[in-house]
Amino acid sequence: MRVVKEAEERKNEILDVAERLFGTKGFDSTSTGDILNEIGIARGTLYYHFKSKEEILDAMVSRLVERLIEKAKTIVARKEMPVLQRLTMMMLALNASDGNFNQELLTQVHKPQNALMHQKMERCLLAGINPIIADLIKEGITQGICQTDYPEEAAEMTFLYANTVFDDLMVHSEEEKQKKIAAFIYNLERLLHMEQGSMRAAIMPIFQNNGNNTNRTG
Repeated sequence: MRVVKEAEERKNEILDVAERLFGTKGFDSTSTGDILNEIGIARGTLYYHFKSKEEILDAMVSRLVERLIEKAKTIVARKEMPVLQRLTMMMLALNASDGNFNQELLTQVHKPQNALMHQKMERCLLAGINPIIADLIKEGITQGICQTDYPEEAAEMTFLYANTVFDDLMVHSEEEKQKKIAAFIYNLERLLHMEQGSMRAAIMPIFQNNGNNTNRTG
């Protein structure tokens, strides 16, 4: 008997399978036929929900980024923590290193043949995370911790820099990793016109506590 599923349930099933296949085979090497065979549905059913494989990718990336944004918002909402610690914890959280994310997919994202996935994910993340970082910077300005006339632009620079630095942090030696962390702190302090060393004292314990996490692939 043919199983009829609700539209949202079927849509999520397609995205679950696509996420798994994109993670194991990559986007370019996965066909819509592979997705159809895995689920056992007709091609018309697939195209009812998604017009193309790229549209599936867009929806999958949006779903993944939404999870990351919710995680970031949870951290930012912890007002009992200093603003600099929340900023750093949020940037580390964007690496999606816990069990809530498909690690194989996140590994595939960084392979040259899957540049489209990487581009879409970074663009979607930037759009969602930039306002959150900007709000933290504005909070820091209000508290007299930092100063900039361009909080949104500073937020974008912070995200792009942190995303690059933390993206492949664990493939470096311990000495190289510590140098990258120190450079991130040094440059961020200058970008936000902060007192030299003020950020280091606030956030180095966070990096140290995350030092044993070697599966970061964000």
